[in-house]
Amino acid sequence: MVVGDVSTGTDVAVVGGGPGGYVAAIRAAQLGLDATLVEMDAYGGTCLNYGCIPSKAMITATDVAHDAGNAEEMGVYADPDVDFGEMVEWKDGVVDQLTGGVEKLCKANGVNLVEGRAEFAGSDKLRVVHSGDGQGSETIEYEHCVVATGSRPIKVPGFEFDADPVLDSRQALAMDELPDSIVVVGAGYIGMEISTVLAKLGVDVTVVEMLDEALAGYPDDLTQPVKQRAESLGIDFEFGLAADHWEESGDGIVVAAEDESGELTEFDTEKVLVAVGREPVTDTLNLDAIDLEPNDDGRLETDDQARTAVENVFAIGDVAPGPMLAHKASKEGIVAAEVAAGEPAALDYQAVPAAVFTDPEIATVGMSEAEASEEGFEPAVGTFPFRASGRSLTTGNDDGFVRVVADEDSGFLLGAQIVGPEASELVAELGLAIEMGATLEDVASTIHTHPTLSEATMEAAEHALGHAIHTLNR
Repeated sequence: MVVGDVSTGTDVAVVGGGPGGYVAAIRAAQLGLDATLVEMDAYGGTCLNYGCIPSKAMITATDVAHDAGNAEEMGVYADPDVDFGEMVEWKDGVVDQLTGGVEKLCKANGVNLVEGRAEFAGSDKLRVVHSGDGQGSETIEYEHCVVATGSRPIKVPGFEFDADPVLDSRQALAMDELPDSIVVVGAGYIGMEISTVLAKLGVDVTVVEMLDEALAGYPDDLTQPVKQRAESLGIDFEFGLAADHWEESGDGIVVAAEDESGELTEFDTEKVLVAVGREPVTDTLNLDAIDLEPNDDGRLETDDQARTAVENVFAIGDVAPGPMLAHKASKEGIVAAEVAAGEPAALDYQAVPAAVFTDPEIATVGMSEAEASEEGFEPAVGTFPFRASGRSLTTGNDDGFVRVVADEDSGFLLGAQIVGPEASELVAELGLAIEMGATLEDVASTIHTHPTLSEATMEAAEHALGHAIHTLNR
């Protein structure tokens, strides 16, 4: 059946149903606005369907198997038998539960759901081409529009994602059979997380990275425990090489990578995963229709209320400046919705946490010591190693540390960096401390449950004050 063009109106049209978009739509509806959410693929976006959730599910499942099989020092001897197919089914079930929940939440809050691809057709209207052949199109007139179209994997010339055995991260997480070997191009957070999962499942993993280090952008002392653990799992790192081309060879393929001098190194493998980063999706929006141009990075510049240069158009998440993080997108979505509703909302990025779910995990929030110095602070720094944590030792995971950075004069907490067990959870306390303007004394004098990993944050604050009990003050 062909559905002809129809025209509808809404207070807030949200383009993209990821963690920024659906949150913006729900918040707008909660504030009494008529909200319409347009999604062309799957509610929940890349995060829930193809990225954060499926990858963390696989990380948890492989950790269970790996930890059980490597607990001899605790007197536990096991040889876990992993059924990869059942593991994938469980992961898919988690994803389905969450994405179905997003749709229900939207409907329960009165959000109008429209499936299709949206592009601007004027300063106050969108044209939506509905999914499926012959399903027609729809024009949506809006008072406000929130662009939340997210991002997609960056391609490497010669490694097209539609040519199996070349995979992007989404395809890698959707595999129903494990390869014997894989070359992972890129040692960023996506490449490192998936490499760790596959190595723990027994896949022969080689990571090819153009730079000289893994997880570039994070301090060396945070990344070294991760790299050392990865190497202990059998992951082979090849730094200073750029993927050049691949070709079939016997039962597998050969991936060729080039160094600065142009010399090629070849790697025999079964699959290749290209994970060199992501780029914002703004080229599908027909931005010319509203005289809006993306910047050189393909993103839409915004102010502290998430507004673009077009007053009634907001941009949030991966299409807006800043790190591509789901929780950042959600917060920007809430602010955009509240501003559209006339609320006095604004963005504050002083305490945006980031986490890498490697083994061990890395998490950061606020400023590093160097960034604090650059901002004119005299930083006071305190650390606490997990090897001195009673709870950490009882888990068998004692690599890493907690580091806090504060202003020497006022004691106000400015930032924190953690590498170690449950870093992604522990960073939340320090993010709250920064957000509330807490001082080192506040954190140090807060009684923490013993024995817990969170005691390390208190101990790091005490160390910065020079009166640590369970580590040396120096």
